[in-house]
Amino acid sequence: IFHHNLQINSLKILQCDFLDFFSSFCLSYWMDDLVAAYPKLVTKVQIGTSYEGRPMYFSTGGNKRTAIWVDSRIHSREWVSQATGVWTANKIVTDYGTDASLTSLLNAMDIYLLILTNPDGYVHSHTSDSMWCKTHSNNPGSIMCVSSSPCPSPGAITNPCSDSYHGPSPRSEMEVRNVVNLVKNHSNFKSLIYIHAYSQLAAVQKLSSLHGIRYKVGSICKIIYQASSGIIDWLYKLGMKYSFAFELRDIGCCGFIQPANQIIPTASETWLGRKDIMVYVRDHPY
Repeated sequence: IFHHNLQINSLKILQCDFLDFFSSFCLSYWMDDLVAAYPKLVTKVQIGTSYEGRPMYFSTGGNKRTAIWVDSRIHSREWVSQATGVWTANKIVTDYGTDASLTSLLNAMDIYLLILTNPDGYVHSHTSDSMWCKTHSNNPGSIMCVSSSPCPSPGAITNPCSDSYHGPSPRSEMEVRNVVNLVKNHSNFKSLIYIHAYSQLAAVQKLSSLHGIRYKVGSICKIIYQASSGIIDWLYKLGMKYSFAFELRDIGCCGFIQPANQIIPTASETWLGRKDIMVYVRDHPY
C-alpha cells in the first residue's frame, strides 16, 4: 500500500488540518487529495455504501498481499478515533522512506485503513446529536427508535432505543456487511487494530513513552467489560490471530467529547503502540 516517498505536506490539503475534527464532506475530499499527492503509495477503494447511501472507503494497496487492517470509526460519537485515523494516514505517507521500521513494514505488507466505518452516524453526530453512537437504519417494528449498534455490548440489547441494541439479526447493518464481505474476499488479513474512545486502554505498554499518559493493558473482558458481538472476536474465530483494540484518551474528564487540541497528542502517543503491533505482525507471520 505505501511504497513511495513524496515530499509534500498533506496537513495543508483543503485547509483540513489536525487542529479540528473533520466533517464527513471534508474527510472525503481530504482522502481524494491524499491519493492525488501519493498516487504510488495510497489507493482509495469503495467497499460499499451506508444505509443512507454514503460511500465507505478504504485506503489500500489493493493487491491482496499480507495485510493489516486499521478501523478507526465505528461508534459515531468517538470523534477523536476518526481524527486519529486521519493523523495515522498522514503519518504513514510522510514517514515512509525516512522511518526504517515503517518503510520495511510497508515493503512487506499492506495497511488497510477504514477511517469512517459508520458515515451516517458520524454525520448525525455532527449535525444533530454529538452523543449519537449507532448507525441510522430503520428498525422493523419500532416507530420511535432508529439504528442499531454495529458492535453492541451486554445489557438492554433487545431495546431498539438502547445504544447497545443488537439489531434485528446478526449483520443486520449494511455497514457491517460491507466490512464482512471485504474481509472474506481479501482473505489475507493477519491483524486488526480497532480504535475507540475513551478510557485509555491498549494492547501494548509503549504508549506512555511519549507524553507520560498511562494506558491500562490487557484483554477487553478484564480491563473494561464483556463486549459481545465485537469484530475482534469474530475475526479471531475466523483465524485472524492478532486482533487488538485501543481506547483513546481520556479517563472521564471529557469522555467522548474530547477537545480538538487533544487530537495530535492522542494520535501521536498511540501511534507508537500501533506501529509496535504492526512490526510484531510482520516479524511473526502465520
